[in-house]
Amino acid sequence: MKKHPTLGCCGIDCGLCPRYYTDGSSRCPGCGGEGFEYVHPPCSMKTCCADKHGFAACGQCAEFPCAKYADRAKIERDSFVTHKRIFCNHGLIKVHGFDWFIAEQNKRVAILREMLARFDDGRSKSFFCLAAALLRTEHLQAALDEADIKAVKAALRKYAKIEGVELALKK
Repeated sequence: MKKHPTLGCCGIDCGLCPRYYTDGSSRCPGCGGEGFEYVHPPCSMKTCCADKHGFAACGQCAEFPCAKYADRAKIERDSFVTHKRIFCNHGLIKVHGFDWFIAEQNKRVAILREMLARFDDGRSKSFFCLAAALLRTEHLQAALDEADIKAVKAALRKYAKIEGVELALKK
């Protein structure tokens, strides 16, 4: 297991993914979490980054971005929307350090958990997870400070528009 099992070596924060918060057999333990190998096929990024080099994220490696990240456009248009943040996440790790990045991600996760606890109506988990993964922390907190679920969703949509982010799963 990795020290931070919810942060994928690739830069995705599994702690912001709807499958991480799902009950039952479709629940994902996060990249490097207990039982990960039973939920997902072997991950070449985890094998290289964590197993071979001992890093928590590729952004800690002097060779980043390596050949695994050569097709940036393909990675960023992947149907898994949170892939849009991986280069930004690795850049933040390089500039500010891993501990700073984890502290910032922990703020995102705390806001997401509060949104889920207070406002998840059984149909909004993916929406809140996408917002937590893609929007700036200050906008997430401002939306959370709204009084009810309609206001929170409207605020998140407003901030997504300001940031040029689409809060919808691609099919």
